[in-house]
Amino acid sequence: MHITLNGSPYETNATTLAELITELGAPEDGTAAAINARVVPKSGWHTALEPGATVDLLTAVQGG
Repeated sequence: MHITLNGSPYETNATTLAELITELGAPEDGTAAAINARVVPKSGWHTALEPGATVDLLTAVQGG
């Protein structure tokens, strides 16, 4: 399925946000997600992805 991920075209086999996060190897803790500019809390990561969706993922990074 074709989606836009963090502003770039992306092809995925994931059918849910949780599957996409796992596919990308992003950590569950410290990751924030939005679909079509709507924040999706971790409890909603089972949300189905639809073709053409715009997904934004942010991962917290420690350091200084």
